[in-house]
Amino acid sequence: MTRIIMHGCNGKMGQTITNIVKEDDDAEIVAGIDVSDHIKNDYPVFKSPAECDVEADVVIDFSNAAAVDALLDWCEEKKLPLVLCSTGLSEAQTERATKKSTEKIAVLKSANMSLGINVLLKLLKEAAAQFAPAGFDIEIVEKHHNLKLDAPSGTALALADSINEEMDGQYEYVYDRSQRRQKRDKKELGISAVRGGTIVGDHDVIFAGTDEVITFSHRAYSKAVFAKGAVQAAKFLAGKPAGFYDMSDVIG
Repeated sequence: MTRIIMHGCNGKMGQTITNIVKEDDDAEIVAGIDVSDHIKNDYPVFKSPAECDVEADVVIDFSNAAAVDALLDWCEEKKLPLVLCSTGLSEAQTERATKKSTEKIAVLKSANMSLGINVLLKLLKEAAAQFAPAGFDIEIVEKHHNLKLDAPSGTALALADSINEEMDGQYEYVYDRSQRRQKRDKKELGISAVRGGTIVGDHDVIFAGTDEVITFSHRAYSKAVFAKGAVQAAKFLAGKPAGFYDMSDVIG
């Protein structure tokens, strides 16, 4: 049984994870941490990490960037592995998390916590190794809800990076062709963003060759896919030695 502390337990993702863990025989949330107390949970909730005195095996964080520094210090003090899911971290915070992971604690952080996306990252490496030398053009189209602030999505960039790493960094990412009056360069990797409605997250990776097109697609129909991945990551990370991990380690 993996004992989990849920940091940001009363947010949307925190509550989604809470409900998923209730149905998981191999995991239990033993405590939560959240500045808000508007939700009553089946476990004790503390206002800050410093107030939490409950024994656990791992922490899942789905809070906000402002709360991450204090959490990292507390996890280091308690020698607790951390699944770090908060977005919008500064470069300094990411570097800090990496440094602590190499010296003190196990930290797992990925651009996308979905198991499906992380399997796709592996598949794209294999596909690129076959299709790119055969002259296939590569394009990524991502779609998200109309409230999303950043474009392209971090997941789209992770998909592109997976391909580019396999091809030794040959590709230039192109986000906008409106000012270009020239044919497509073979070393372009186009990334397009669509924003509208309540789309949770759609990603299509297109390999377009002569007379044939192969498309890898991932559709997220709810944020539960990210919550499920975080729980799997927590079960994986519990008991691991200090180091910086990502979802590729979870799926093997």
